[in-house]
Amino acid sequence: MSLHEAMLYEKLEKKKVRCFLCGRRCVINKDGTGFCLVRRNEEGVLYSLVYGKAISAGVDPIEKKPLSHFNPGSLALSIATVGCNFRCQFCDNWMISQEKKMAGKDFPPGEVVKAARDHWCQGISYTYTEPTIFFEYAFDTAKLARQVGFFNTFVTNGYMTPEAVKAIAPYLDAATVDFKGGGDPEFYKVFSSVPSVEPIYAALREMKRNDIHIEITNLIVPKTGDSLEQIGRLASWIRDALGRDTPFHLLRFHPDYQMTTTQATPIETLEKAYMVSKEAGLNYVYIGNVPGHPCESTYCPNCNELVVKRFGFEITKWGLTRDMRCPVCGHQIPIRGSLHAGGRSYPFALF
Repeated sequence: MSLHEAMLYEKLEKKKVRCFLCGRRCVINKDGTGFCLVRRNEEGVLYSLVYGKAISAGVDPIEKKPLSHFNPGSLALSIATVGCNFRCQFCDNWMISQEKKMAGKDFPPGEVVKAARDHWCQGISYTYTEPTIFFEYAFDTAKLARQVGFFNTFVTNGYMTPEAVKAIAPYLDAATVDFKGGGDPEFYKVFSSVPSVEPIYAALREMKRNDIHIEITNLIVPKTGDSLEQIGRLASWIRDALGRDTPFHLLRFHPDYQMTTTQATPIETLEKAYMVSKEAGLNYVYIGNVPGHPCESTYCPNCNELVVKRFGFEITKWGLTRDMRCPVCGHQIPIRGSLHAGGRSYPFALF
């Protein structure tokens, strides 16, 4: 199950290959691997080393992704393999994203879909590490999932090529695209070893063209990635390129991996970033990783009525009409899919 010919690459002279799955577009020599460490060139053929080999699987509420405007209250079977195309110094899943051994459990696409059904899920999420680097596995699983009526979502750093977005688009319903440091190019270079942020914006435009539901997160790292000016620029770009109804989640940083001495993001910083994002014209801005904060909830942008109240991953009050309108003023709240109620409302691991 470990060797599977890759999608989205071309053969070059001297048995080299060029991978055009992620924005790095690695040229890989014979017997070499890409930056992600999970795609290997053997005799001029590029292989995925992690196809059907999950390092982690669990059942999550969709709100954990976070997706606040997509099938609220639903459950997603979440899977990941080892590997990543970033080297974030603050990664909270570094144990698996930076793992160099091809570890994992055989969990082929058919078994993933069966497990989703057995655990009363409504969809499958490709997450925890970077789904772009286990693209073939995600692609085949998503195709099967769609056939049985499940939705598919990516939780991604967005460093995909437009070609990869086009390939997965027929089967991908939603994507949470995770920015760090407000999208500051220097922050990405220093803290994530990413040479350019432009591929993220190109991928987002392609997602928009393909009608994939998009929600954006931004991790606010104190001192090094908390510029309100940069956050305002990102919010303005989202407004202009994706639309002012695009949900924007401002996430609190917690010390981890190589940044254990950095403090957690002050609540005041998050609240200032919230106001900057609202002033940029975004209708739905959220503060994440602060359970109980009022800005976890959804408010009508027309009359400011509290229409969906949340605590962490839990929906504690649902005030929308059946056709997703504000009960006070009738304003349409852009939520894709329907409300799912009565399922298991907390995450648990399969392995």
